[in-house]
Amino acid sequence: MAFYENTIVAKQDLAEKELKNLKEKYNDVINTSSGKVIKIEEWGLLNLANKIKNYNKGFYIHYKFEGSKKTLNEIEKKIKVDGLIIRHLTVKYRSLDTKNEFFKKENNYEKKK
Repeated sequence: MAFYENTIVAKQDLAEKELKNLKEKYNDVINTSSGKVIKIEEWGLLNLANKIKNYNKGFYIHYKFEGSKKTLNEIEKKIKVDGLIIRHLTVKYRSLDTKNEFFKKENNYEKKK
């Protein structure tokens, strides 16, 4: 099995409950198709560089997981028919960096120090 990172960009006008359901849905897809989720990062609502389907922003959800070709095929199949997702990217790695979170939002108190 190989290591992968999958980033999903969801529509900007989703409710909190819909985002949670979306996150759980793909977590379950990975776990049920012979994969293992290592870490899930929610990057939040970020600006897009270019408009995608008339959206200027998107909710980013980032999965770090271990899986096989079957896992990738299952994720791709589900993402293609999901109307809530506007973009996605899957990248294969030899090893995963689970310590660093590059889009982690710090509160204002920590920034002033």
